[in-house]
Amino acid sequence: MNEKSGSFELLEPSPPEALVPDSWVEPWMIAAAIALLVVALAVLIFKRKRAAALDPLAMRKAAYAQAAAALEEIEAVPARDAAVRSSLILRKYLSAAAGDPALFETHQETISRHDALKGFSEEARATTGRGFARLAALKYAAEIPDAEASEVVAESRALLETLHHGFRA
Repeated sequence: MNEKSGSFELLEPSPPEALVPDSWVEPWMIAAAIALLVVALAVLIFKRKRAAALDPLAMRKAAYAQAAAALEEIEAVPARDAAVRSSLILRKYLSAAAGDPALFETHQETISRHDALKGFSEEARATTGRGFARLAALKYAAEIPDAEASEVVAESRALLETLHHGFRA
C-alpha cells in the first residue's frame, strides 16, 4: 500500500464577490439616460416658450384671412348649402380667433351657453346671435329656402366683419 497520504492543509476560500453576477447596468447606460433626460427637458422648455409666444392678434388676423378666403370660394350653390358652409366657416373662425367651442356645438347649445362670445362687445354678440339664427333657419328649414346663395354669403361676410372688429381688447 504505497498510497500517497493526503495533506490536510486548509486553503483560503474564494471571495464571495466572485460568486455575485455582474450588474447589467453599465456606466455608459446611466450616462445615456441622463443625456436623454436633459434633451427631453430642453425640448419641453423650448415648446413651452414657443407656445407662449403666440400672438392673439396674429392668430385673429390669420383666422380672418382664412375665413374670408373660404367665404369667397362659395360659388353658385343652393341657399341651404351656402348657409351650411358659411356657418361652418364662421364657427371655425370663432374657434381659432376667440377659442370659442362653437365649432363643436349645435346652434342651440351655443346660444344657451351664458358665457358664449364673452370676449366680444355687446353689439357684436347681439349681431352674431341674429346672424347665426338666420343661418340656422336657412339650414334647418323644412322646405328649401327662397334665398340667393350670394345673399347668404354677403350676410355671412358682414357677420365675419362684425366678429373680427367686435373683440373687446
